[in-house]
Amino acid sequence: MDFPPWQTVYGWFKRWKERGVTERILGELREQIRWAEGRDAEPSAGVIDSQSVKAADTVSRGTRGYDADKKINGRKRFIVIDALGLLVSVTVLAASWQDRDGARTALLSVYLCTPIRLVFADQGFGGRLLDWAARTLSMVIDIVRKPPEQRGFVVHRKRWVVERTPAWLTAHRRLARDYERDPDVSEELIRWAAINQMLRRIARGKPAARQQRRTLQQARAAAL
Repeated sequence: MDFPPWQTVYGWFKRWKERGVTERILGELREQIRWAEGRDAEPSAGVIDSQSVKAADTVSRGTRGYDADKKINGRKRFIVIDALGLLVSVTVLAASWQDRDGARTALLSVYLCTPIRLVFADQGFGGRLLDWAARTLSMVIDIVRKPPEQRGFVVHRKRWVVERTPAWLTAHRRLARDYERDPDVSEELIRWAAINQMLRRIARGKPAARQQRRTLQQARAAAL
């Protein structure tokens, strides 16, 4: 398959980014899926999470950092999604940013563009962020904590919806790590990945389902 010259492709990519076309496409697709699921067009609650990814050599020192917790040198993606796992907002910062500090930009974008005033988060977003959100944005951040008796991995309904979204995004080869000099370009590529995921969901008419792993006996039976 032939593609136009890269200057043409990047030119349109840049124009659409500057004019907010990509964000409008994202919003329209999210509304379509929500209507199809019997929900209101605009979400009233969201879930926030962060993902640290390694940065390629093309990423300058000024826009990258070291996440001591994940032991990753690169960038950190802050995403806010709705109850269906659909992207609402994305912010890309250096990986050295703490969750409670880096989340402010993402939450401010959510406040300005959506009616979301309730956001679920994990314990990394606790502390002074809760007071800031309540005072500045009139937004409630509900920290979903692990039960004291929990041992090992347990799926939490209010958290799992956002835990799977980064996995969907990083299935796109360009997002497996951060290659972009400009964090704004990284954010735009994440929006395009989310658009791709939404279009596939609309075409299927339902969310993607993980294929069940077959046992050896089942595989042999199916081959006969």
